[in-house]
Amino acid sequence: MKTYKGNIADVINRKIFFGEISVDNNKISDIKIISGEINPAYNFLIPGFIDSHIHIESSMLIPSEFARAASVHGTVATVSDPHEIANVLGVQGIKFMIENGKRVPFKFYFGVPSCVPATSFETSGAVLNADDIEKLFLEEGLHYLSEMMNFPGVVFKDESVMAKLEVAKKLNKPIDGHAPGLKGEQLKAYVSAGITTDHEAYEYDEAVEKINLGMKILIREGSAAKNFDTLKNLISEYNDMVMLCSDDKHPDNLVEGHINLLVKKAVAEGFDLFDVLNTATVNPVRHYNLEVGLLQKGDHADFIMVEDLKNFNVLKTFINGELVAENGVTLIQPVKENAINNFYCDKKSVEDFFVKDEGGLLKVIEALDGQLITKPYIATPKTENGNIISSVEEDVLKMTVVNRYKNSKPAIAFIKNIGIKSGAIASSVAHDSHNIIAVGTSDKDLCRAVNALAESKGGIAVINGEEEIVLPLPVGGIMSAEDVHTVAEKYSALDKKAKELGSKLIAPFMTLSFMALLVIPALKLSDKGLFDGNKFQFTDIEQN
Repeated sequence: MKTYKGNIADVINRKIFFGEISVDNNKISDIKIISGEINPAYNFLIPGFIDSHIHIESSMLIPSEFARAASVHGTVATVSDPHEIANVLGVQGIKFMIENGKRVPFKFYFGVPSCVPATSFETSGAVLNADDIEKLFLEEGLHYLSEMMNFPGVVFKDESVMAKLEVAKKLNKPIDGHAPGLKGEQLKAYVSAGITTDHEAYEYDEAVEKINLGMKILIREGSAAKNFDTLKNLISEYNDMVMLCSDDKHPDNLVEGHINLLVKKAVAEGFDLFDVLNTATVNPVRHYNLEVGLLQKGDHADFIMVEDLKNFNVLKTFINGELVAENGVTLIQPVKENAINNFYCDKKSVEDFFVKDEGGLLKVIEALDGQLITKPYIATPKTENGNIISSVEEDVLKMTVVNRYKNSKPAIAFIKNIGIKSGAIASSVAHDSHNIIAVGTSDKDLCRAVNALAESKGGIAVINGEEEIVLPLPVGGIMSAEDVHTVAEKYSALDKKAKELGSKLIAPFMTLSFMALLVIPALKLSDKGLFDGNKFQFTDIEQN
């Protein structure tokens, strides 16, 4: 048996006292109150943090390496949607995530992806139907049905969508939602189908309407999408209905911090300490029925030692009583894995990216910094020998999505606010089907960027003049098997280079990765063409 003294933050009973925790057989066997007052000579013991919705793949790390990085920041568990790898490799990819996660002392709670593919308007590497979902629940013991992105399919009762929801309800599994901007009668229909959460609310009134219908709202601060400032008052006004998440966290940001930074930010904003800790610990445990301790007698010994309750500087992280991180250093051993992939795209020629000018105005995707939604923008096309080309002067650049699973003609659109003044950037992290997505200031650079990723079988690339920088992502074309600091350093170099080319975005590659996410309005691009997310149909790139 081991004992730990400190100022214990009892989130359940909303009090702090100086006491001693006894840990025996991975659980808290006893908690003694030594004094009802805080002892300034000791640090604070609080429940470990939980990310209530994350795609591990977006860290570009395999689960075991993610655990090594996140545990340093006091994260003991994640509610993880393996949606990204499932769209690339199906059941094989999901099992890879589960098995790799089991090899480290960290609590991964994986869900079953509900939307593989996310829509029928794009090419993915796999398809999961209701039978596949039920089999995964029963054979792998997965915990919830992950985000139902196809909200039109729910609202209009698509047969295949409803069959997936029925599987989860039959097995008494929570169902996660994904319905940006959905309100009114359509929202009621969506919630009545059994969907219990949403992490895509981007307006306060929208979030309140969802809460009033019984949904839990997840406040998100990821690398690209940041909703805290808009939704933060929910923490005090609807505390039991709120959780915290990152959704997508790039490796350089993960090195800096995780849920601890969101907790610190909320406390600094003046929100009640216990309200904030409740959203980061208690609420996800109760909603998802997680076997994660909350610093109560009989609980699993999942807790952290922090220097104070202001900065939340994490000194030690314990999972099942095991010390897994101390003073900013992980104690979890790295895991070696063989890469699995699904990448069959040949190199393209510059002519493949030509777009014939039909004489109309351009429908342009306007990217918004810190948001996944886009705005439609109308521009006059810039042409050269009948080919519509990028206009660096107007920041209207040619973008492409190229099918990575089989050879086909690149889809072309135009985008505003990426901001690069020369060269091109490209990524095979492109939600949700993870085809190659690229933006270039010239057709030649655009083609070179695409071909760099076709050659490396996935990754992130920057092209500028004769310079070509690539971060290979050989695991599914979306993850590296290297350690977090190596991946973060390489990613940071690419991020810096994209900004040196002129991009003003907080996270250029993260923003780019969501420009293929068709289920979030307004305009997006799939490998099959420009897509209107409001009308949920394809549209021409020119309007006459």
